[in-house]
Amino acid sequence: MRSRHPLLLTGCLAAGLLFAAAAQAEKADRNLPLNAESDALRYDDARQTSIFTGNVVITKGTIVIRGAKVEVRQDAQGNQFGIVNGNPGFFRQKRDGVDEFIEGTAQRIEYDSQADTVRFVGDAVLKRFKGTQLNDETAGSVIVYNNTTDVFTVDGGAANRTASNPTGRVRAMLTPVPKEGAPAPTPAPPANLRPSNQLGEGQK
Repeated sequence: MRSRHPLLLTGCLAAGLLFAAAAQAEKADRNLPLNAESDALRYDDARQTSIFTGNVVITKGTIVIRGAKVEVRQDAQGNQFGIVNGNPGFFRQKRDGVDEFIEGTAQRIEYDSQADTVRFVGDAVLKRFKGTQLNDETAGSVIVYNNTTDVFTVDGGAANRTASNPTGRVRAMLTPVPKEGAPAPTPAPPANLRPSNQLGEGQK
């Protein structure tokens, strides 16, 4: 059975890294309704909890969430909290006022509308796209992205070793921000190599 259910969703260890990420989330997303599609839904009115299971797809403005199971809970003050479980779970949101997106995956994703944070746990990867081009990418055991302060933290270390990251260290690829008016850097073309049919050809 496929169900739809609209909701409102206001929205270091040794090798840890702290990055100031100029990545303010789309402000309008906080006031938009949440729409969900799944194979099944269990709603508990007393606990104000909705549990979606089976190919879950959630949209809320520019936010897109996908997972095998998503639990959305609302407290007495109207704050909403989402837990996404998947292999992996997926989260994507547009930055405010620019053509850039934040995109993350993890075994578990925790969204807190009150703190305005997203927490990626287990094989966590966070990417920033400019349009469709990948600009920055970080990976670690736990990544916490704060929409309010524009800061995200990445945890790593020996205690956080996984099959995909046996060292447990944080990994990052950060693209320099070009100076205003400067053209974007283009990758150098590969060197042209001429095959040789004879060992030592060209040597004297």
